Amino acid sequence: MTKEQLGQLGKTLWAIADDLRGAMNADDFRDYMLSFLFLRYLSDNYEAASKKELGSDFPRLEEEDRRAPLAVWYEDNTDDVPALEKQMRRKMHYCIHPDFLWSSIAELARKQSPELLQTLERGFKYIENESFASTFQGLFSEINLNSEKLGRTPAERNKKLCTIITRIAEGIAQFSTDSDILGDAYEYLIGQFAAGSGKKAGEFYTPQTVSTILSRICQP
Repeated sequence: MTKEQLGQLGKTLWAIADDLRGAMNADDFRDYMLSFLFLRYLSDNYEAASKKELGSDFPRLEEEDRRAPLAVWYEDNTDDVPALEKQMRRKMHYCIHPDFLWSSIAELARKQSPELLQTLERGFKYIENESFASTFQGLFSEINLNSEKLGRTPAERNKKLCTIITRIAEGIAQFSTDSDILGDAYEYLIGQFAAGSGKKAGEFYTPQTVSTILSRICQP
């Protein structure tokens, strides 16, 4: 991806955030946006590693089949699931059940499923507590899926989350999303949210340029 395309990805994500947060302040909405991007990052890495691990056994689905390939494998190979998860925890240091992968969550959102909110709650708890020891403990502690800022009722909150996730999925679909690119987009959004809340981005992260200079200074 070129620098220009990367900038466009960042602007696309920020436009989505700016359009959807409504009356919610930038600090609050930041937690939702960044949590979903990080879920996408974890899911992409995990699915890629699972595909490599399973090799020819990894399901190849038709284009119109929107299920997560790993979910299909789980259904067809129930007895082998514990062994795969053990291997993935050893190699990846974490495991995500197919129901909680970004592709599965995005599909629930696309279909406006009334189960999205509860699935997200279970998914975040699973990743934090069961993924692998305490690796991700408290990872999603900043995101409140039951906040009235999303809606007064569970149904309203579910609908709002469907919209947010669908827009994110559609917004990034046209871009390559390897780990470096998602990391850069993540950093871009942190800076934008910081500016939008009237704070300095440095309060949230150290910009790459500063990190690079400091690392070079510290080199012998």
